[in-house]
Amino acid sequence: MKAKETAIVFIEFQNDFCKEGGALYEGVKEQIKAQNTIANAADCIQKARGRCLTLLVPIVFEPEYGDMGCEGVLGPIHNNVVKTRAFRKGTWGAEIIDELKPTEKDIVIEGKRTLDAFHSSNIDFILRVYGIKNVAFCGFLTNVCVEGTARSAYDKGYKVFLLKDCCAALSEEEQKYVEEKFFPYIGEVLTHDEFLSRLED
Repeated sequence: MKAKETAIVFIEFQNDFCKEGGALYEGVKEQIKAQNTIANAADCIQKARGRCLTLLVPIVFEPEYGDMGCEGVLGPIHNNVVKTRAFRKGTWGAEIIDELKPTEKDIVIEGKRTLDAFHSSNIDFILRVYGIKNVAFCGFLTNVCVEGTARSAYDKGYKVFLLKDCCAALSEEEQKYVEEKFFPYIGEVLTHDEFLSRLED
């Protein structure tokens, strides 16, 4: 793959998911540890910066969730975000973790409000402006926003990859399902080092 035609998308590496005290951390902390998610993602972005496009995609809502819609309209995932007070604009929990703190070499994608980042952000516009053909995905949760966004990318004509060691789900079972059962239908499942080794400058 040509590096200049390649992007890596880091989904929801935010304190509410990744850090002690984060609103959703308790549910995913065991899999973060098992996968070594944070250290692998930090290594990945450091090695990728300046070679390929690196995109950070947080999910952020207004403090009282007025941009989410009426209570009860959306499903359990969004209702749980409201219940736990997660991902509120201007809070520590919504911030991207220090290990992946954006630099001038990264692009932060704004507007994600749904599971599929393509649905409510400008990510497709950014990828096309940069002439991207290959897109690797990682982050949280593997079987929810990562899978949902990768599925949409596939439908839009991108070649897609899952960086399995830079992801986390709520359980090993859910992680393995995406790695072994679903993702091979739409793309390739690789470690971040395996993926980066394929890039040609």
